[in-house]
Amino acid sequence: MDNKPNKLSIMVNGLVKENPVLVLVLGTCPTIAVTTQAFNGIGMGLAATVVLICSNIFISLLKKIIPDTVRIPCYIVVIATFVTIVQFLLQAYLPDLNKALGVFIPLIVVNCIILGRAEMFANKNSVVDSALDGLGMGLGFTIALTIMGSIREIIGSGSWMGITLTANMITPMSVLILAPGGFFVFGLLIACVNKLTKGKGVKRKSFDCAGCPSAAACSQAKEGGCN
Repeated sequence: MDNKPNKLSIMVNGLVKENPVLVLVLGTCPTIAVTTQAFNGIGMGLAATVVLICSNIFISLLKKIIPDTVRIPCYIVVIATFVTIVQFLLQAYLPDLNKALGVFIPLIVVNCIILGRAEMFANKNSVVDSALDGLGMGLGFTIALTIMGSIREIIGSGSWMGITLTANMITPMSVLILAPGGFFVFGLLIACVNKLTKGKGVKRKSFDCAGCPSAAACSQAKEGGCN
C-alpha cells in the first residue's frame, strides 16, 4: 500500500499540524520583530511564501544534480536569488513595506524555515509536492504572523491596518508592541494551538546522530562518538 501523503494533506500540514511558527517554533526572530503591525506580518509572510515556493521548486528540480557534499551552500545560493528578486520588487512597488521590514527581508536567505524545507522535503520529493509544501508552510507562516500582528496592533496601538479602532476609547497597552509583549502573545498562541490540537503536533526530532541527515558521512558517528 502507498503511504505517501496526498496533495491536499501536504499543503494543509503547514497551516496547523506542522505550522512553522506555532508548532515547529521556527523563524522566531522575524516573528517577534515584524509583528508590531498586522500589515507588516502579512508582508513578511507573503515574501517568505514566494521564496519558499520558488526555492522548493528549483531545489526539487536540481536535487539529482547538486552534489550531496555541497548541497547546503547550493540551497543558500538558490534561496538568495529569489530573496533578491523579492526585495527588488518590494523596493519598486512597496517601498514603505520594504522600509518597515528592513533587514528581515535579506535575512530570509538564512531563515531556518526555508532551509529546513529545502533539506527535509524539497530534496526528497517531486516538484509538485515541493511546491505544495512551500505553499502550505508559507501560508502557515503568514497566518501566524498576521494573527500575532493583529493582536499586538489592536491592543498595543488601538488600531488595525492603520485604522483607528480602540485608541479613542481605551488606553492602548503599548507594552504589546515591544519585545516582551511579542513574546507574551507568541507564548499564548502556542498554548492555544497545543490546546486545539490536544498536544498532537509534530514531535520534533532529536538532534543526535540518529536524526541527522548527514549521519552516514559523519566521522563522529562512525567512531561511535555520538552523545
